Amino acid sequence: MAQPNNTAPLLVVEDLHASTEGKEILKGVNLTVGIGELHAIMGPNGSGKSTFANVLLGNPSYLVTSGRILFKGEDVTALSPNERAALGMFLAFQYPEEIPGVPLSQFLRQAVAARRQTDVSVLEIRMQMREWLKRLGMDESFAERHLNDGFSGGEKKRNEILQMALLQPEIAILDETDSGLDIDGLRAVARGVEEVRSSRPDLGVVIVTHYRRILDELRPDQVHVLVDGRIVASGGDELASKLETEGYESWRH
Repeated sequence: MAQPNNTAPLLVVEDLHASTEGKEILKGVNLTVGIGELHAIMGPNGSGKSTFANVLLGNPSYLVTSGRILFKGEDVTALSPNERAALGMFLAFQYPEEIPGVPLSQFLRQAVAARRQTDVSVLEIRMQMREWLKRLGMDESFAERHLNDGFSGGEKKRNEILQMALLQPEIAILDETDSGLDIDGLRAVARGVEEVRSSRPDLGVVIVTHYRRILDELRPDQVHVLVDGRIVASGGDELASKLETEGYESWRH
């Protein structure tokens, strides 16, 4: 396996094609994310946004038919989700799973140990959880609850940010983290993302979203429009503003 190139961009996606159940969803996606950058992927329903997020982290439900994914200069296209996570890639799910019977602290201890590839003590995880729960404005009782069991939509999304904080990835893919949230919940999640970024300024973030509203809280370095499995436009905040007023019709074929 090639050694990571420390001078390379954090993430490079080259002409990525992917399919599921015999249907092509991604039709040649190109994207480059530099160290510390925040990119937004916007697009209408069915455009391939969530597929793109899942393919980046190696979801086996999707087949990469051509193209490649480079993380820190290393080709990770054929790696498993666990291998990508161990390297420092993270996906916050649009619909986090509820797992009754598994305490959040136990789950995070195992996940952090897998990320570091070394054992992690119960005390260390509890101290880190307490610190980050405070920084994220979350109640300490979270630490005693089971993974997403009985959590509200907002609590599930904030729990994803807590996981991101403790796992210390180098790139985080946030798949519609704003979906289903009211404005207070959205602001809480956005503040959480910014809190993690402030502690890890080299962290790269890709936010997949349908709406502009979270981008009013998190100022992206670039905005990309994904339509019919391809990125059809890239720009700054003005592009997000155009989408808000005009929609996606001008890019549909």
